[in-house]
Amino acid sequence: MTQPHVPDPSLLAQPIGDPLGEILHLLKLTGTFYCQSRLTAPWGLTIPGFPEVMSFAVVIAGRAWLKVGEDTPFEIHKGDLVLMTHGAPISLYSDTEAPLRELEELPIRKVTELFETLEFGGGGEASSIMYGLVRLDHASSPMLMALLPDVLKIDPWEEEAGSWLQGTLQFIAREARELRPGGETVITRLADVVVIEAIRRWLSRSPDANRGWLKAARDPQIGRAIVAIHREPAADWSVETLAQVAGMSRSAFAARFTSLVDKPAMQYLAEWRMNLARRILKETAQPIATIAADLGYQSEPAFNRAFKRVTGTTPGQVRRARAEAAVT
Repeated sequence: MTQPHVPDPSLLAQPIGDPLGEILHLLKLTGTFYCQSRLTAPWGLTIPGFPEVMSFAVVIAGRAWLKVGEDTPFEIHKGDLVLMTHGAPISLYSDTEAPLRELEELPIRKVTELFETLEFGGGGEASSIMYGLVRLDHASSPMLMALLPDVLKIDPWEEEAGSWLQGTLQFIAREARELRPGGETVITRLADVVVIEAIRRWLSRSPDANRGWLKAARDPQIGRAIVAIHREPAADWSVETLAQVAGMSRSAFAARFTSLVDKPAMQYLAEWRMNLARRILKETAQPIATIAADLGYQSEPAFNRAFKRVTGTTPGQVRRARAEAAVT
């Protein structure tokens, strides 16, 4: 039987100036698909939705109409970046009367496993659009995704966006036009940066970003406790030790944490551990017993029970689903 992982006392002395910033520092994207297109009017295409995956479109040249799910279409122009956060199907077209074709039916040229190009349309006014599918790859992703709006639209030519974002999109456009050796790698990496910047701008500007888990992460006291959990998920945390990290009494901490996060601190800890566990189960071949120990559980059965209670499934089922997906 393993010994409990006691919280590191040095956590109390470690400065946490920006808890949300520390969380976002760990945020990264896993690119699943990128398509650079040159489209001439009339043209129209539909792209299916994908659960737990975000999509984005950057207008490199020209203009287009975009429809997200069943929402009203809106026009986008050169330089616009639109991030669709909840996996809805989308339609892109030169005008609202243009016939639509499914993306998979069009003459796509596969450059690499992640990058494709498309030339399509009727020979009229030209537009160039980069489309991508990306997945947030961090244990905090489900919580962040739940708070994001369905659509984030950013005009990077606004002065407020900063010249670096303009320059980044111009660089993507140049690489897309020329597609020099290694260009697809440059494009996909820069696209990841641009998508994360879109999320950061929403966090810094939108009143809706100051609620729920995000508000808690910004709180100078509760944010310290959240970061402590993230730093040492395997520690033998209790309400008392987390209150000590936050510099609050036990009762005040418990009430404030539940009020801001909408769940008790120990439930948050359990869900955080299971988010980490699910990611490890999907991405590695580590034995379940090792994962359990690394996350602070003294036995594999105890970990299995906690995993089933939080996720509704078992670690073994997650592993089997991963193996089946790899085969197909």
